[in-house]
Amino acid sequence: MATYKETVGTAVVNYAGNYPGAVEGELWYDSTNKDFKYQYPNLTAAGSWRTGGDLNTARQYLGGSGIYTAALAFGGSPQGPAAPQIANTELYNGTSWSELNDMTEVRAVLAGAGTSTSSLAFGGTRFPSPPNGPVGFTETWNGTNWTEVNDLNSVRNALGGAGDSNTAALAFGGEGTGSPNTGKTENWNGTNWTEVNDMNTGRRGVSVSGIGTNTATLAVGGNAGTTPVTLNESWNGTNWTELNDLNTARRSAGDAGTTTSALVFGGEATVANTESWNGTNWTEEADISTGRSYGVGAGTSTNALMIGGSVGPSGLANTEEWTGAGAPVGAWSTGGSLNSDVIGRAGSSQGTQASTIVFGGAPPDTGNTELYDGTSWTEVNNMNTGRYLLGGAGTATSALAFGGGFTATGGVTAVTESYNGTNWTEVNDLNSAREGIIGSGATNTAALGFGGNPNVASTETWNGTNWTEVNNLNTGRSYAGGVGTNTAALCVGGFVAPSTRSAANEQWNGTNWTEVNDLNTGRRYNGGIGLITSALTMGGETPGGAQAITEDWNGASWSEVGDLNTARYYANGAGSTTAGLASGGNTASTDTATEEWSSSSDVVKTLTD
Repeated sequence: MATYKETVGTAVVNYAGNYPGAVEGELWYDSTNKDFKYQYPNLTAAGSWRTGGDLNTARQYLGGSGIYTAALAFGGSPQGPAAPQIANTELYNGTSWSELNDMTEVRAVLAGAGTSTSSLAFGGTRFPSPPNGPVGFTETWNGTNWTEVNDLNSVRNALGGAGDSNTAALAFGGEGTGSPNTGKTENWNGTNWTEVNDMNTGRRGVSVSGIGTNTATLAVGGNAGTTPVTLNESWNGTNWTELNDLNTARRSAGDAGTTTSALVFGGEATVANTESWNGTNWTEEADISTGRSYGVGAGTSTNALMIGGSVGPSGLANTEEWTGAGAPVGAWSTGGSLNSDVIGRAGSSQGTQASTIVFGGAPPDTGNTELYDGTSWTEVNNMNTGRYLLGGAGTATSALAFGGGFTATGGVTAVTESYNGTNWTEVNDLNSAREGIIGSGATNTAALGFGGNPNVASTETWNGTNWTEVNNLNTGRSYAGGVGTNTAALCVGGFVAPSTRSAANEQWNGTNWTEVNDLNTGRRYNGGIGLITSALTMGGETPGGAQAITEDWNGASWSEVGDLNTARYYANGAGSTTAGLASGGNTASTDTATEEWSSSSDVVKTLTD
């Protein structure tokens, strides 16, 4: 029998504890616990949906194309197929939708195919503008404009579509004039539509945005009569073949993927079910958050979108994002401990996991400043004015400290100090002295200070010389998490006197604050990491005490991810959602603990007899 070294190429490492240098599947011997161990990536066992950015124009019966981070939505109707339709086109960038040039022809109940830069829109219905019914219009999208090209041979709406560009697409099924459920199939070659072999069962309300390509697709669900069905057919470029049915009958559902790995989600009547296809069978997965019909899907079976739709007469703006099983699981690990045991520090919020500073704190009121190098903390030159519950911004070499309070007197201050990587220098004060102020900003010349105790809504922006009062928060509060820059920030959670631990979340665009989706768990003294498109908030305090909860922001909604190892409040955040840092904070035993966040982690497995 071959030895481990002969098979793998290396000897078994002898290490006291978990071996930090281990690669996936590598065996080592833990001499402390006298065990053989190996590790493998920690991945999700099931897929899940979360809220994405809303469409600018709510609608149903729309067409779509593209992928999770680059999707198009076009046409549709805000109020239903018999109401006036629209030609609006919007692009999704993975976070938010932006308006682009409209289609040439207004319509709804249409199909789409292709990508965000090479797409095709075909068929549909138009009302009240002539011809007041099904149409064969076809338009091609080049990333900027729509151009009308040759029509379908058979006018129809509620048809299915598939294809990977504006030069190769398939149209199938639908409802034509005097033909409620057609099986007609047409192939697009970039110039003309050609009739090819029909579906086995004619139906309407099948895959609107398509699974697969013009040579390999699925036609899933739909109406073969007057009610939704579970039928599933596969196209191989020549013929349709019946395959195993869906578990839940539906029509006008969203879909994504290929003929060997696909998703179907939502559908009439207001279905929330999601099903995955492995090439042979359908399996039920996690439901979409808002059951709906007449929306459109985009993407793959791993990363998909459900866009728009309806749960009643009016169209929805909602977008939901699917992440399939096998996604990396983030986790916190222990970092180097701070030297000083105080609370109420601030930090360089745009520092990194390998280079950031924290400053201030109490008791007693201190100007102590410490630098983290990715491994350990080192004391550097102190602030001139010792204080706690202050605001902070910047990086390890260009930071700003402002406001705060004093435990000795109970007073508050407006003092601002600038850090150049070596020394602190006092600069012009805030306009309003306060403690519990929240900060954001990338340097010591561009920062934002907002909120404060009690229930302060005031916001001030720093230009390197002076503070200027700008538009207030919608909800005055203190002790919140802050992320971002002076022109794009979030104010997350916090305390609204006399007793509310807030879940409110507001976004700053450089001019105004706008309320966006709340945290799942309201809290105060929580830390913040990242930017307005990708952020974390961790720890904090609720009426139940210190929390370890970490939530991830995708630019539209919060989702719970891996908890801190040690529950705490007053923690300072730095870094990014890929590599973050939580330092200090009040725990049951110490205020010096540091934890490092990684968006991926490993599972260590012990071999047993």
